[in-house]
Parts: sequence; C-alpha cells; structure tokens
Amino acid sequence: MSRSLSLSAYLAYARRAGRAGPVPDQVRPPGPLIWAHAVDAARADTLVHLAERLAAQRRGLHLLLTTSSTTPARTDMAASVIWQTVPEDNLPAAEAFLAHWRPDICVWTGGDLRPALLICASRMATPLYLVDADEENLDRASWRWFPDMPRAVLGLFTEILTRTEAAARLVRRFGAPERIVTVTGAFQEGAMTLPFNAAEREEMAGLLRSRPIWLASRIHRDELATVLETHREVSRLAHRSVLILVPDDLQDCAEMRATLEAQGWRVAVWSEGEIPSETTQVILADTRGEMGLWYRLAPVTFMGSSLVSGQHGRDPNEPAAHGSAILYGPNVGRYLNRYSRYAEAGAARIVRDSPTLTAAVQRLIAPDQAAVMAHAAWDVASRGAAVTDRIQDMLLDRLDRLDAAR
Repeated sequence: MSRSLSLSAYLAYARRAGRAGPVPDQVRPPGPLIWAHAVDAARADTLVHLAERLAAQRRGLHLLLTTSSTTPARTDMAASVIWQTVPEDNLPAAEAFLAHWRPDICVWTGGDLRPALLICASRMATPLYLVDADEENLDRASWRWFPDMPRAVLGLFTEILTRTEAAARLVRRFGAPERIVTVTGAFQEGAMTLPFNAAEREEMAGLLRSRPIWLASRIHRDELATVLETHREVSRLAHRSVLILVPDDLQDCAEMRATLEAQGWRVAVWSEGEIPSETTQVILADTRGEMGLWYRLAPVTFMGSSLVSGQHGRDPNEPAAHGSAILYGPNVGRYLNRYSRYAEAGAARIVRDSPTLTAAVQRLIAPDQAAVMAHAAWDVASRGAAVTDRIQDMLLDRLDRLDAAR
C-alpha cells in the first residue's frame, strides 16, 4: 500500500481517541472463519443465506456477521453464523476485535468503509473483499477532509465487486486499481431448487393434466378456513381445480383432515399413498421432503404462515426457483426483503383475506397469467444465484489457497 498522509493522520487520531470497547461475548469457534460486514438489513439477510451455502460446502466453516445495529439482523440465523456489533472505527477497538476473532477472510458489503478497522485487518494479513459496492454507501462526505484516503483504503482489497457500472466508475475515480474492479450486479440471495422424485412428478403431471392446480404451502391451522373458502370460490369458476395443501406443522394434519372431510371435500391423503383421481379436489400433502414436487406441479403458490398475526412467513425463494407465481399475506417480517424484491419485479402479490386471495388465484389460474409472474420470479432468483455463486466460489477458493500455504 502506498503511503497516505490522510490515512496516517486518521490512524493517529484513531489511536489517541479510541478505546477497546466490550469484550466479545462468544469464543472464536475452531476451523475457518469468514468475517462479513453488512451495512443494512437486506445485505445481512443475504449474508446469512451465503453462510448456509458455505457451511454446506465446507464442514466446520463459520461466518462472523457484523452490523451497525445493536440487535441481531435476524433471529433465525443458522448455527454457522455468529452475530456481533461492528466495533468502533478506532485502533484499540479494531485490534481487540481482530485479535479475538482472527478471521481468515473479510467480506465487506456495500460500502461505508471504516479505515481503522480495515487497515488493522490488512496488517494482520487478512484478505479483504468488497462486494455489492454501490454509490450511496461508497461516497462518504467525511472523505473530503482526507483526499487521498479513498485510494489508500480501496487499495487494501483483493477484489471489488460492484452493483453497477456507475459504482465501478466511482471506485476507479477514488483510486481503486482497474484490475481488481468487476461489475457483477446486485448481491442477493439466490434460490436453489429442491430435490424431487422425477418418476413421481411425471406420474402426477399425467394424472393432473389439464386440471387447474394451485398450492397452499406451509399453512397455519388458523389459515385453513381462508384457504378452503378460496378453493370453494375458485372451484365455482374452474370446477376441476385441485388444491395441494401443505400444513406448516405436521401435528395439525389430523385436525386439517377432519375439517376437510367434515366439509365434504374429496381428499387424497399423500401419507397414506392415495393417488388423486379425476374427482379429487384436495391433495393433503402431509409429509416432509416433497416440496420440490409440489412447487413443480403448481403454477401458483400461496405462501402460508403469513395471514395470521404473530406469524413471520416462509421463504419465497422456494416457489421462485421452481417456476411458480407467488402470493403471500402481510405477516412476512422474517423474509420481508425477499418478498419486497419479488413484488417489485412483478413476481409476487400480497393478499389479505379470502376475497383478495380468491381474486388472485382466479386470475392466476389461467396459465398465461401465472407464467408471466413465474418467469419474473425465476429471473430474480437466478440473477441472485449467479452473483452468490461467484462470491461463494471466490471465498472457497481463497480458503483452499490459505490451507495449502499453511
């Protein structure tokens, strides 16, 4: 790194004015540790998704997720994720943080660069990667007082991946070497397809050929009445319609089956090996492990556990990856960033009750209408997957090289 008077002045101030801060409340786990910093909740969500994929590829790998917030970005983080508040940008705090965690790699998302923290990581020979860089988070007003600092800080990174060409131009103007800057698009969690039995899928597709199908996925017991009322109205418009009903909690299956039978629905119970006939109205999918099959059969999916207050929704990446249009209720706080992304692309639509769910299913039961939304969903999911794949491969390759050098 070339000498920077601005950076030297900043670090001298950061040494005098700083304090170490609190001791981390968790021990460093054994094995490889990637430190990833999120500048906002959406990127934190994406990093949790990345951590799950990395852990599946490399046994014992953990991701240390830091955010500026004093509360965790998510409450349902995987076991491979450790959350901490990012330390203050001064040398004592940075040195104490890094000495405790000893990360093998640092992934910084967005921008909002912290010179003291990053220079300390670089001095500890921690490879630094800046991903999903955007103009909003890169352009810091304080840098006008340290004109040569951006060049010095950006030069610490091994690679810089930007959301847009405009962001790439900005980092180049700040002094980042041309060779380390690449435009990749947005870093957003990508959807992975779920396994399924191809023979079962072919058989079911044959049995249900030409029949309108919609899927109610991960339904809370308090949503059942809404779903069945919707299916009754949909069946009046398209009398051969089939509802695939997947309970969220398998312990509710017996109660749901009793309700279906009491209301006179003609039901095929999947766990009992019952195959739908020409007169079947509802398939009660009361097992686990077949979601890949159901998403592939249904062009329209209502994602349950989202209409009832106190629920948090289920992952919309699943139907998106399998070519199914997405409907969802207002209670999706756990996956709000994901639903918002699909909704903005025209791939998902919010519903609030039986009338709005009925209207949406009736509209989308037409194959051409569902296809437009499903294609939009797949497009969003696949674009996110491509960038995530690149970052995952980049990090795993660097870990392999670090292992080989030890």
